[in-house]
Amino acid sequence: MAEPATEPALARRPVDPGPGPSLDLASSSPGGPGAGRPVEPPRVRAGRAPVTPRPSLLDGLAVSAVRRLARGQVVLHGPGSVEPVAVASDRPGPSVHVELHDARAARALLLRGSEGMAESYIAGWWDTDDLTGLIRLLIDRLRGPMGLLDDVARRAARPLAWARRARRPSPAADRRNVAAHYDLPGQLFEVMLDESMSYSCAVFEPPGVTLAQAQRIKLDRLCDKLALGPDDHLVEIGTGWGGLAIHAATRTGCRVTTTTLSEAQLEVATRRVHEAGLADRVTVLGRDYRELEGTYDKLVSVEMIEAVDWRLYPTFFATCRRLLAPDGVMALQAITIADRSFERATLHEDFARAMVFPGGCLPSLTALLGAVTDATDLVLVDLEDIGRHYPTTLARWWENVDARWDRLATAGFDEEFRRLWHFYLAYCEAAFLERRISDVQMVLAGPRWRPDGPGGPIRRDR
Repeated sequence: MAEPATEPALARRPVDPGPGPSLDLASSSPGGPGAGRPVEPPRVRAGRAPVTPRPSLLDGLAVSAVRRLARGQVVLHGPGSVEPVAVASDRPGPSVHVELHDARAARALLLRGSEGMAESYIAGWWDTDDLTGLIRLLIDRLRGPMGLLDDVARRAARPLAWARRARRPSPAADRRNVAAHYDLPGQLFEVMLDESMSYSCAVFEPPGVTLAQAQRIKLDRLCDKLALGPDDHLVEIGTGWGGLAIHAATRTGCRVTTTTLSEAQLEVATRRVHEAGLADRVTVLGRDYRELEGTYDKLVSVEMIEAVDWRLYPTFFATCRRLLAPDGVMALQAITIADRSFERATLHEDFARAMVFPGGCLPSLTALLGAVTDATDLVLVDLEDIGRHYPTTLARWWENVDARWDRLATAGFDEEFRRLWHFYLAYCEAAFLERRISDVQMVLAGPRWRPDGPGGPIRRDR
């Protein structure tokens, strides 16, 4: 693991409660996987007490919220003698309580979009008994009339989107963006993840399996879809913490060459490979995927495409095709966004991109397959949506962080980082639950690939 920082570095960013965009999770990115360094919100100045919400403020906030609340109920509580104000919809849904500690939270919650919501929560201006439920209600209000506004914004953004196509990110910028997320002190990921250190969607089939078991099921599926065997040489773009490379080499006997831009992941994955006795089967590189050379039988990339700029999708797939033998097969696991939201997501910087995952962008299926068609002769031979498993994955990650927080506090993580990470995981969980985003595994095959029998290489043990 990378050496822990004595105090996680958080850049200071002021909370501006002025007008801004509505909450938008259309361009959020977990993981997913596939990432920036968190931004610290301002603290209340020393000697200045938080502003006490007045009854009239709560009433005004309730009126503003009820106009957009599509379902469920939010009960707003102020300090002292201020009576709670219930904001309810005619449709059933989550019932959430919100405790306002500072009047500035009201404007940040409703007027500054996901960044204002996150910053005010991290600053401690408000609390709730169900963070995921609250975010779900605010996502849901974007449907109906708010959805029409999203369409208008998407069409208006097209000229700007074309103008920005000329400004492509550099490999150096990619390396900085990856480091900002994955090079956080190593205890965070050790505490949050299972023993395989898999930082991507697990597969909870059958229901009731542990997180570790669900991650092994996911890895097994990828190995099966690629039909990996001892004669194969697999190249992996995006090492993570080495879990897939170790699992594939151990389970199938294949050789693996894997690469990452994260120095922390390079160090940890290399150490784990040696500890597993697989140094003769697994090679870990710290190179940009575009710099890889050679020809491989199989290729895999798990929730790494989210860190690839949308303008570089053709480059990514062209590189994959160059690395694959003509009869080769590649498996890609990707967090995806709805096609109708993709264009706006390429321009809009939401909470996740601003405070957790700089440079990230979620692809749509159309964008991915369009790039495959434009840049390669690869053919889609299998597609499976596993997004329904991500909310459970994210919930398990937060349970691990929450239960083991003392260990992270000892390593220098403070309460504001704890609240940021809680918001990040809840934000992503809500987006998956509301189907604003999903997660897919797709298999692409070269022109000379032919299936071995009716099932081909896509074998699933269900």
